[in-house]
Amino acid sequence: MAQRAAAGGQALSPWWRHGTILVMGFGFAVLTLVTVLTYSNAPPIPARVVDSQGTQLFTRADIEGGQEVFLQHALMEHGTLWGHGAYLGPDYTAEYLHREVGIARDALARARFGKPFAALPSAEQAPIADTVRAELKANRYDPSTDTLTFSTGEAAASRALERYWADYFSRENTAPGLPPRSIVQPGEIRLLNAYFAWATWATVTNRPGETYTYTNNWPYDPDAGNHPSTQAYVWSALSLVSLLGGLGLVLLLFGKFHFLGWEGDDPLAGARAGPASPALTASQRATGKYFVVVAVLFFLQAVVGGALAHYRVEPFSFYGLDFILRLAPYNLLRTYHLQLAIFWIATAWVAGGLFLAPLVGGGDPPGQRALVDVLFWALVLVVGGSLLGELLGVSGKLGQLWFWLGHQGSEYLDLGRFWQLLLAAGLLLWLFLVFRALRPAIRKEGTNEVSALFLYAAAAIPLFYTPALFYGPHTNFAVIDNWRFWIIHLWVEGFFELFATVLVAIIFRQLGLVSTRTATRLVYLDAMLFLAGGIIGTGHHWYFTGQSTLNMGLAACFSALEVVPLTLLTLDASGFIRLRRRALADDGKDLASKHRWAIYFFIAVGVWNFIGAGVFGFLINTPIVSYFEVGTTLTTNHGHAAMFGVFGMLGLGVLVFCLRSLQSDAAWRITERYVRVGYWGLNAGLSLMVLLDLFPAGVLQLWDVIANGYWHARRLDYSMSGTFHVLEWIRVAGDTVFLVLGALPIALAALRSYFLRGARAAA
Repeated sequence: MAQRAAAGGQALSPWWRHGTILVMGFGFAVLTLVTVLTYSNAPPIPARVVDSQGTQLFTRADIEGGQEVFLQHALMEHGTLWGHGAYLGPDYTAEYLHREVGIARDALARARFGKPFAALPSAEQAPIADTVRAELKANRYDPSTDTLTFSTGEAAASRALERYWADYFSRENTAPGLPPRSIVQPGEIRLLNAYFAWATWATVTNRPGETYTYTNNWPYDPDAGNHPSTQAYVWSALSLVSLLGGLGLVLLLFGKFHFLGWEGDDPLAGARAGPASPALTASQRATGKYFVVVAVLFFLQAVVGGALAHYRVEPFSFYGLDFILRLAPYNLLRTYHLQLAIFWIATAWVAGGLFLAPLVGGGDPPGQRALVDVLFWALVLVVGGSLLGELLGVSGKLGQLWFWLGHQGSEYLDLGRFWQLLLAAGLLLWLFLVFRALRPAIRKEGTNEVSALFLYAAAAIPLFYTPALFYGPHTNFAVIDNWRFWIIHLWVEGFFELFATVLVAIIFRQLGLVSTRTATRLVYLDAMLFLAGGIIGTGHHWYFTGQSTLNMGLAACFSALEVVPLTLLTLDASGFIRLRRRALADDGKDLASKHRWAIYFFIAVGVWNFIGAGVFGFLINTPIVSYFEVGTTLTTNHGHAAMFGVFGMLGLGVLVFCLRSLQSDAAWRITERYVRVGYWGLNAGLSLMVLLDLFPAGVLQLWDVIANGYWHARRLDYSMSGTFHVLEWIRVAGDTVFLVLGALPIALAALRSYFLRGARAAA
């Protein structure tokens, strides 16, 4: 039966549910089409690559073996390929391409004039430069024989750059953040060079019958003839039209229907007299150790982040302690930085689900406490085992088991396949536990709607993690990147965010701040607004990774729509503030007032979502801006403000709510001091990071890309000099505040809440 609201008894229209289903159905139909086309549009991997004389240079097996070397040594956590990965090292394809141009020019100049290109007068340089650009653009792949023929210049570059990469990965002070002799086996270098040669060919050679490359003319390198495509300009302009149209429509609806916010159409429902705080169940008390893990992993992630930032100012040492470079190279630390972020945020939301489900369902099913403990130790096994495996994998100690037990090499999905399978199994167990606790509420008339939404949102978590299993180490990189962003964008930014919205709605309902009707409507509304642009908008990550221009057009327009709900989050923030003020208007014993710091964290989510995901996200999501900035500090700026500012703050808000619920009033009075300092320290530290370094440095780097080419702005010569380098040093102020006044107090609060918790007093 349709749910009836606490206020007025009116049934929520079924079109809320129908609208959500229609939005998701349309979005996934389009995204599935784009994904299917990826397999046919991806740059072909030829069976043989030969020079103009027919001499074989390398084979498909060599290219696939080179990709295996690239992934096994975690080079995507050092530099980038097609703009995706880490930012201390170079973009390997952009660096290869620019060096290839120079080698091809020299080879042609010596053949014609017996001199290197630089020694020729400008009148003789121009035709050689034009010839090289034309040769690079010509697609000499023959599908009938599955053979790719390199020009004389491309073949010369392939041979010469093998020696360059051998020096780069073996000599001191060449590969920033990596110890000397990180890759020394000649066979591995040969395979890696073959992989880079193929990946670079895809960036500069036109698609058959088209005037743009497999990567839509990325990277920007005028010497190679790579300029923004016409499509990048046109779709960027049309994306602005999409944004303005969507924003106008939604603001019209919000202006007409005043109940579309957190205050709902009955803002006083329950707000003045929140429900009594129920006694905690055994399984809820068992979640306390989850939050200890959350706090410890968060603190470790912040420490690792500080170390990563230092590598950007001292890339070949660590305050003179060279052994740290050998024990904790940049690619390993960045792996840990990303994995720890996913682990602690996901653990916070998983534990929040376990804590809230009995509140909604009315108690613990039989054996729930024991199963919660089993899931906890399974989580500890996955976290500890995967981190150890990544260490052993990067150091080459796992042999052929590197992909299964070690480091997969794909950014954000670094943990080995075995640990991925265990994680997927753990998520299924978690879903089962949530279902057991929610089942009584789902069956009960009047509360089944929001309870069912809780379950559906939880079910999406294990379901949308499965694309992480859809590729292997030899899969075409364009296909790998497609499935990778199904996880990064859809799983983390889409359905985990939807699940978090459900958690917040249920928390507010439990606190008496909103009615069940308002909570349910807000979940549907957020689902439609976020997923309308977010599902198809996933493709903004694929502009330059082997996709067609169809994806560029769809992703540009729908990705722009993602800004619409983020703009409305400013209304969420103000709504949170008004709800809290209404609660504080009571005598101070209101349940909501006791959870004011959780509400503060949710206010921060609204603000940072607008800034980090809305402003900074839209800044880099249009095709023309993304063309110049992908893989630069502007991406890092967006990542920090959105990843921690939104998902991190949401996780910490859930953590603080549960910690408060687990503690007596007397015990909380001391713990609250740590939470207060941590809250302001985290927000101040993140703000300083953005204002002192990430945003201004990103703008400077974008400027250099446009002025000198992408390869130039990604080289160490640029990042270790001038104002850009000074800003990297200044960032230490923000990092210190974030770590010492933010992450540390939150960790201490969680530890104190667990180990020094008192008997919980009735509210």
